[in-house]
Amino acid sequence: MTTDPKYRAPALEKGLSILEALANARSPMSMSEISTALSRSRNEIFRMLQVLEDMHYISRDPTGCYSLTNRLFALSMRQPPIRDLLSLAFPLMTGLSEEAGQSCHLAVSSGTEMVVIARVEAPGLLGFTVRVGYRRPLHQSASGLTLLAFEPTRRQAQMIDEIGTINDAEARKALIAELRDIREAGFIVRESGVINGIVDMSAPIIAARETRAALTIPYASGEGAKLDRETTRDLLIRTARAISHALEGTAIE
Repeated sequence: MTTDPKYRAPALEKGLSILEALANARSPMSMSEISTALSRSRNEIFRMLQVLEDMHYISRDPTGCYSLTNRLFALSMRQPPIRDLLSLAFPLMTGLSEEAGQSCHLAVSSGTEMVVIARVEAPGLLGFTVRVGYRRPLHQSASGLTLLAFEPTRRQAQMIDEIGTINDAEARKALIAELRDIREAGFIVRESGVINGIVDMSAPIIAARETRAALTIPYASGEGAKLDRETTRDLLIRTARAISHALEGTAIE
């Protein structure tokens, strides 16, 4: 049974609905498309679009279509937990990248997706870099699977339910088994589902018994690779543990 909210703010609700529609869209949306998606008239959303654009939450391309800017993302990065994570992790990520000769990135969960919040590019000519702000469903990336795997069982089940696309019982069973294997191993190494020739390796950053982030290397092999895959994996795991200890204010054992 649901109850009506105690207070209503129609203009705010309208603005948030526009932001959510644009966030879920695969490409920029025209005013007509936004109007249809929200079941509102063009007149209802015209002024709201203007305000959101003036405040730089959305932008308009030469065709007149709208998309989100990174302002919401930038605001979220100012939150103390994320700010502290970044300040502690970045120097260690830089050291990891230099020692491994590979790029690395840091991802956190955002609803049913993982989002990259920091990256360090490979120091040499070899490497594959993921841009900050890149998003992907949790169950479709090494970072996302790592984040899911180390959640408490009840929270993990809730997150899988929220993903919404895992409706088949066998697919859900297989995912849960994969997450259990990742948790037992303490890391994941798998072929990239996006780029051929890249092997994604990821390990969790855990502080106060909470999974804070996933540290990931998209490992590029070849003659220019500085370290082999196993050595790089072990270095990644040590760095993830170092960041975890730094967040807890404890020394590495």
